[in-house]
Amino acid sequence: MSYYIDIQNALDAPLPVAEVDITKYAKLALTGRCADGELTIRLVDTDEMVYLNETFRKKTGPTNVLSFPSSLPEGVVLDAPLLGDIIICPEVLAKECIEQNKTLEEHWALITIHGVLHLLGYDHINDEDA
Repeated sequence: MSYYIDIQNALDAPLPVAEVDITKYAKLALTGRCADGELTIRLVDTDEMVYLNETFRKKTGPTNVLSFPSSLPEGVVLDAPLLGDIIICPEVLAKECIEQNKTLEEHWALITIHGVLHLLGYDHINDEDA
């Protein structure tokens, strides 16, 4: 198994969870479901998340995570599949931790794994996937 996980911090603050932990959560979701893969996890502020959510999902306001599976042209061959991008808004996660009585680590694990599973094709529409 070979995974390349790029963590991008677009915030003006340090990562709220250690990069090694975010990577570990993503690898947990990939293991047994995908032999090799590359993905990006980008941490953004509320303004950027609102823009992305409204532009691509047509939903008002911020959300905790968005997943953008990759779409490569036919014939492109890579050493490892390019899975896509996961966008996470730490401000939303922090608020949800309080509302849902979860630790920051628990919620980050859940949301990161949730985002990776979406990249792998799981969704909320199919009951088995959900």
